[in-house]
Amino acid sequence: MQVTDVKIRKITNEGKMKAIVSITLDNEFVVHDIKVIEGENGLFIAMPSRKTPSGEFKDIAHPISTDVRQKFQTEILKNYNIALSEQSQI
Repeated sequence: MQVTDVKIRKITNEGKMKAIVSITLDNEFVVHDIKVIEGENGLFIAMPSRKTPSGEFKDIAHPISTDVRQKFQTEILKNYNIALSEQSQI
């Protein structure tokens, strides 16, 4: 499975959430609403989730393996940093 497209849909400087991203896998499947979050140890991704009646957040879609999550995160953060640098040049 390859990440064939990354779209940075929104970038913000306020708060811990830095961007909202969509990725396309193998030119066949899209996952929307992945968030780029600034944590204590740097940037990471949070998969799309919904709030349960108990107030807990549950992922709607997520990678099964750590390797796939890392692949997603690497591609998303690479594209986020490119978009951020392009935005600062404007």
